[in-house]
Amino acid sequence: MIHYHGLPITPNSAALRAVAGGHAFVSFEYPEQLGLALEVVQSFATDNGTFSAWCAGRPITDWSRYYEWVAELHRYPPFDFAVIPDVIDGDEAANDALIAEWPWRERAPWVGAPVWHLHESLERLERLAAEFPRVCLGSSGEFATIGTPQWWTRMAEGMEVICDREGRPVCKLHGLRMLDPRISGCFPFASGDSTNIGRNVGIDSKWRGPYTPASKDTRAQVLRERIESQQSPIFWQREHAPIQTAFSLEVA
Repeated sequence: MIHYHGLPITPNSAALRAVAGGHAFVSFEYPEQLGLALEVVQSFATDNGTFSAWCAGRPITDWSRYYEWVAELHRYPPFDFAVIPDVIDGDEAANDALIAEWPWRERAPWVGAPVWHLHESLERLERLAAEFPRVCLGSSGEFATIGTPQWWTRMAEGMEVICDREGRPVCKLHGLRMLDPRISGCFPFASGDSTNIGRNVGIDSKWRGPYTPASKDTRAQVLRERIESQQSPIFWQREHAPIQTAFSLEVA
């Protein structure tokens, strides 16, 4: 799978350690390190910024600037895909309307990946998988907390819909905020993202003991190595998911 590390990461030298020769997830809300990423990454994807805006209590309603941004970026060789705008706690009609508005839906479906929110119907997931080459899976509603028993059960239900009898996904799957190895190691993801490096390189209290890395740059390297140590399985196998023994995750 492709591990997309969310930017920004401070300082720039730590960001370089996190994505050089690898993959970056650039948010429309925080695009300041896009230039840095373009110089060093193998590939990058763009996030629509919905989650950041939602957390801040100022949901985005006008997506014209995002469309203009993607119109420029999707021509760059390292560009992989853009997350289609979504309403995290919205209903299916609201999210389907944003997909219908997406400028590349017909002429270049590879440019955008829609989000299936876990609180939405399994029928919608099945429909999106049939229409797009990649679908993003986003935790929401009663399944907003990753790692709870109900979250694991819902993810398993989604896998049963989106995978064939051999456990092969019918399209590429991207796990939003799902790079914890205990998560990515259970599902047949083509890619996933998180901002764990950016969130944790600067928290000194999380780095203790005599062998604590001396710099944020080294911390970024350590985190990247641990996150990328686990690859996703090729096939979905329900028995490999700890549905009944959930654990608490610190994810972003």
